[in-house]
Amino acid sequence: MRSILLVLFLAGFSTLSTVEAAKKPNVIIILIDDQGYYDLGSYGAKEIKTPRIDTLAEEGIRFTDYYAAAPICSPSRVGLLTGSYPRRVGMETWVQRADSKRGIHSDEITLGELFKANGYETACIGKWHLGDKEEFLPHSQGFDYHYGLYSNLDPVEIVYFEDGKVPVMRNGEVVKNEAIPEELTRSYTDEAIAYIERHKDGPFFMYFPHTMLHVPLGVSEEFRGTSDFGEYGDAIHEMDFHVGRLMDTLDANGIADNTVVIYASDNGRGPGRSKGQDLIGTKLTTWECGIRVPGIVWGPGLGILRGVENHEIVNAMDWYPTLASLAGIKIAEEHPIIDGRDLLPMLKGECKGIPSPSDKLSLNAEVPLRRHWDPGLEWSEYFNREEYLNTFFYHGAEGAFAAVRSGDFKMTIAPRITVYNLKEDPSESTPVRGREMLRRMRGMAVLFQEEMSLTSRPPGYVE
Repeated sequence: MRSILLVLFLAGFSTLSTVEAAKKPNVIIILIDDQGYYDLGSYGAKEIKTPRIDTLAEEGIRFTDYYAAAPICSPSRVGLLTGSYPRRVGMETWVQRADSKRGIHSDEITLGELFKANGYETACIGKWHLGDKEEFLPHSQGFDYHYGLYSNLDPVEIVYFEDGKVPVMRNGEVVKNEAIPEELTRSYTDEAIAYIERHKDGPFFMYFPHTMLHVPLGVSEEFRGTSDFGEYGDAIHEMDFHVGRLMDTLDANGIADNTVVIYASDNGRGPGRSKGQDLIGTKLTTWECGIRVPGIVWGPGLGILRGVENHEIVNAMDWYPTLASLAGIKIAEEHPIIDGRDLLPMLKGECKGIPSPSDKLSLNAEVPLRRHWDPGLEWSEYFNREEYLNTFFYHGAEGAFAAVRSGDFKMTIAPRITVYNLKEDPSESTPVRGREMLRRMRGMAVLFQEEMSLTSRPPGYVE
C-alpha cells in the first residue's frame, strides 16, 4: 500500500498555521443517488418543489450539460474521487458488492487523500459503495471520518448481510445494526451538520454521497404524500429540506462565504415527462438521461459566478483539478495522469467557455496536457488537441465504450456508428449525415481507445 510519506510528497503537503487554515476554502460535494436530469425545479420539474436546491442554482452556476462519470453507482463515484475515467483506473464495470475483491488501487490519489495531504480534515458521510475490503474503505482512501453505509439497500445487495440487515458504520464500527431507508437522509444530514460544527474553524473537505434517491426509497412521515410524483417526489422534497438545513448551518457558523458546495447526481434515472423535456434514456444506459444529470456549483463568497446557466460540456472528473486549484493545491508532476480539466477560471468568469490549458489561467490548467496525444496523419486534420481534451467519452454500466460527445454532436458506437446533433435533436432521433463530422467523431473514438490501452492503470485487487 502507498506509504503516507509518498502521498504527502506527491500532494505537496505542508502543515497549515491557524491563519492559513482560516483562509483555505471548505469544500462540500453533495452527491445524490439516481436523481434524473429533470427532477429538480431548476431543471424543469413541475411535480415537485425544490426551493433550497434551486437557490443554489440561483446563487451559483447551473450546468445544462453536466455528465456523471458513468450511468451506474460505483464507476461514477470512482470518476469523481480520482478525477479519471473509471476505465483509466480499472473500475469501469458494474458495481462493488459486499464480496467484491476490486476497489480503488492504493496507488491512486483520491480527492480525500489530496486534501488530507494538504492540511484538510476530510470526511465521507453517506454511501461508499466502492468495496468493503480494508484497503478499499474510506479510511484507507484519504478520509479521516466516515459515517454511513458501505453498500446499497436494494434486494441484490442485502443478501450479503445476515438477515438482510445492512449496518450503519462510523469509522469502521457498527453504530446501528440495520439501516432504515426512511431515516437515512436525516441521519446523514445530522451527522454532516455535527461535523461542520466541530470543524468550522476549517479547512474541511466533505464528500457527502446520499443513499437516496436509490431504491428502496425511504421517506419519513413528515414528507409522505407531499409531491405530485409519488414516493420518489416525496423523497426529493425531503432531500431539499435537508440540503437547506446544511446550508443554514454554514450561515449559522459564519463559514458560508468561505465554502464551495457542489450538488450533483451519480447517474440519471428516467426520461422527460412533459413538453420541452426531450432527453431520453434511463439509468444504466448512455442515452442522455442515463448519464447527463443535474450539476450545480455554489460559492459566491469565493468568487464563483452567481445566477449563471452554463452550457459547456462538464463532467464529474473536472472537479478534481478545479477544487484543487480553488484550495491552492498544485497537482504534482508525479501525480497519476487524470482526465479532469481545471474549470476554475470559467467558474469565476475570468474566461468564456472551457479554459484553454495553454493559457495557464489557473494553478492546474496544464494538467490535461499530461494525457497521451498522438493523432498521427490520419486524424490530425479533423481536430486539435484542445478539442480532444474537451470531448466527453461515455461508458456503459457494463464498462463498454459507448459514445462520444464533442460540441453539439454525439456519436454512438453500437449497434452502428450514428451521429446526432444534440442541440437540434436532443431526443437522439435523427442521424446526422456528413463524412467530415463522422471522420472527426470516429477519430476521437479511436484516439481515446488507443490512449486508454496505453495509459490505463489496474484496480486494486485482493484475494
